Amino acid sequence: MNKPLAIVAVGGNALIVNEEKNSIPDQYQAVEQSAQHIVDMIEGGWNIVLTHGNGPQVGFILRRSELAASEVASVPLDYAVGDTQGAIGYMFQKALHNQLALRDIKKPVVTIVTQTLVSASDPAFNTPNKPVGAFLDYATAQQRQQTLGWTIAEDSGRGWRRTVASPTPLEIIEIATIQNLLTQGCIVIACGGGGIPVIRDAKRQLHGIEAVIDKDLASALLAEQLAADLLLIPTGVDQVAINFGTPEQRWLSELSLEQADLLIAQGQFGSGSMQPKVEAIAQFIRQSHQNGKTASGLITRPESIKAALSHQTGTWITR
Repeated sequence: MNKPLAIVAVGGNALIVNEEKNSIPDQYQAVEQSAQHIVDMIEGGWNIVLTHGNGPQVGFILRRSELAASEVASVPLDYAVGDTQGAIGYMFQKALHNQLALRDIKKPVVTIVTQTLVSASDPAFNTPNKPVGAFLDYATAQQRQQTLGWTIAEDSGRGWRRTVASPTPLEIIEIATIQNLLTQGCIVIACGGGGIPVIRDAKRQLHGIEAVIDKDLASALLAEQLAADLLLIPTGVDQVAINFGTPEQRWLSELSLEQADLLIAQGQFGSGSMQPKVEAIAQFIRQSHQNGKTASGLITRPESIKAALSHQTGTWITR
C-alpha cells in the first residue's frame, strides 16, 4: 500500500523566535525542533516534501550585500533566493538526518535548488508591492530609485524599502526530479522561498528575474503537481480563528471550501497572515478535485502536528 504524501510548508519566520534570536545557531535550533515533528509524521507513515519560507533570511543577505557594496558586487534577488535554498535546506537536511538516525530510520534527505516559472507579463510586475531588504531613510531610498531603478515604498512607519513584484507561480521546473526522488524513498526539501523566480523565452531558455514568489502558493502548486494528499501549513496557533481578538473569537476545527470562501470574503483572516494560507490550501484542494484527486489541508502549530493529524486539534480544510 502506497504511503500518503504530505507537503509541509514551514514559514521563514518560524526559524526566528524573535529579533534577538536570529543568528545561524538560533535558527538551527528552531529547525531542530521542527524536524522532530516532521519525523513524527514519517514514523506515522507519511511521505514528505518540505517547503520553507525565506523572507527574513533573504533580507539578511541583501543587507550584507549593501554593507559590503564598496568591496564586492551586490547580490541579485534571484541569487539571494538561491542562497537561502542552500543554507536553509542544509539546516533542515542535517536536522532531519540526525533525527532519523536517533530513531533508527534509514531514509535519505535531499535538498533541491528549485526554480519556479512565472510570466514576464504577470500584472504583478506593474505594481511591485512586496517589501524586501533593509529599511532606509527617504533620501537614500530615492537615490537607489534613481540610480538602480528600484520601486520604493514606505513600510509601516519604520522607513522606506525596496518593493518587488510577487507574480503567480505557474510551473515547478524541477517537478520531475522531485517526483523521482520521492519514488526512490527520499524526503525532499524543495521550493524554498517559493522557488527561484524564472521566466522562459521563445527559445525555451530560462532567465532569473528579480521578484519573490509566495511560499504558500508555490507549495500549493507543488502539492497539486505531485498529486499530494495533504498540504500542511504550520503556523503560530493551533487553529484558525474567526473574530480574532474579540469577545466573539471562535477557534475552528474544520472548514469546507464554501465556508472558507465566505469567511475570506468577510475579511475574517488577516490579509498578511492567515488569509494567504487558507487561500493556498483552497486552491490546492480545488485543483486536486479537477484532477480527480481528493485532498485536504491542515493548519496548526508545529508542535501540534501529531495531535492534529489525529484530529485532536488543528483546522482541517476539505472540499
